[in-house]
Amino acid sequence: MEIEVELSRIIIDEASDQQVIVLKEKHGQRTLPIVIGIVEIMAIDRRLKGKTTIRPMTHDLLGNIIDALGAKIEKVVVSDLKNHTYYATIHLSINGKTANVDSRPSDAIAIAVASQVPLYVAEHVFANA
Repeated sequence: MEIEVELSRIIIDEASDQQVIVLKEKHGQRTLPIVIGIVEIMAIDRRLKGKTTIRPMTHDLLGNIIDALGAKIEKVVVSDLKNHTYYATIHLSINGKTANVDSRPSDAIAIAVASQVPLYVAEHVFANA
């Protein structure tokens, strides 16, 4: 089972290499903090603030490639937690077929924010976090 979430908070500490994003249930109270890198959190923060760059950044490039191939990002899921490491999956559709692509949660969430697609957390991830 997957629970729809939204990006609740981002905590940026430029003096540290560990930044935090907090996902919150859309229809509940549970939250899920995830530590990510400075590059990914800055990409997410830039998107949330509507800032653009002259040239595409990595997450923009990936979105452009997906679009150019005629695919669509359907959703992003924080799908697992193993040995204190979160895993995510980017769900794509193209020509009636689906593909699920393994991703770091930070990249998947950056892509979800950039593409404005739904973001989910697997129930067992909430339960084990």
